[in-house]
Amino acid sequence: MVPSPRTGSAVVNPGWADLDRGLFSISVAAELAGLHPQTLRVYEREGLLDPARSAGGTRRYSRRDIDRLHEISVLTADGLNLAGIRRVLHLQEETRQLQAELARLRDLACDAAPAPQARERRARRPGPGG
Repeated sequence: MVPSPRTGSAVVNPGWADLDRGLFSISVAAELAGLHPQTLRVYEREGLLDPARSAGGTRRYSRRDIDRLHEISVLTADGLNLAGIRRVLHLQEETRQLQAELARLRDLACDAAPAPQARERRARRPGPGG
């Protein structure tokens, strides 16, 4: 947190607000997730996780990566193997994308639909010869 110069209150550093920014080393990420660093390496090797890399090649885990590690831990505790977890994560991502697309299409449909008053006026307008 950085003190705000005007009010004296603290504001969140903009880098912290970015869920995808690689902030944590592997040891910190492992501790936050309650896992061993080697487990994080296995998850990366198995394609369950793809942390950012620093210019020197060091893994940098984001807040979203930590959330994903928690999710993987829950699935592991439920008895899923890594292949099953990979499939669940893939299906969850696919579902998120489809929901976003559906919301986008609904917005387009609402924007394209005439206002209710315009529909009423057209319905009351006499037809040809009427």
